[in-house]
Amino acid sequence: MKARGIQKTMVGRVVSDRMEKTRVVAVQRLVKHPLYRKYIRRRSRYKVHDETNACRVGDRVLIVETRPLSREKRWRVKEILERAQ
Repeated sequence: MKARGIQKTMVGRVVSDRMEKTRVVAVQRLVKHPLYRKYIRRRSRYKVHDETNACRVGDRVLIVETRPLSREKRWRVKEILERAQ
C-alpha cells in the first residue's frame, strides 16, 4: 500500500472481535484536568479493519489511519504487538 505523507499511528487493545473483518480497539490517553492539574485517563474506541481476522480480544495492536472504508472505519491493523493470554 502506497503511503500518502505521514500516517497517524496509535497503540490500543482489542475490546471486541464479533464483526467480520472489523475489530473495536480502545486507545487510552492521559489528559490534564484544567483546574486541578491532575492527569486523568481517557479512552477512545475505534472501529478498525482487520483483513485476516487475526486479532482476538485482549491483543495489543498498532493501528494506522487509512482512507474511509465505511461510515465508521478509518483505521486498519498494521501489526499485533502482543497476544492476549
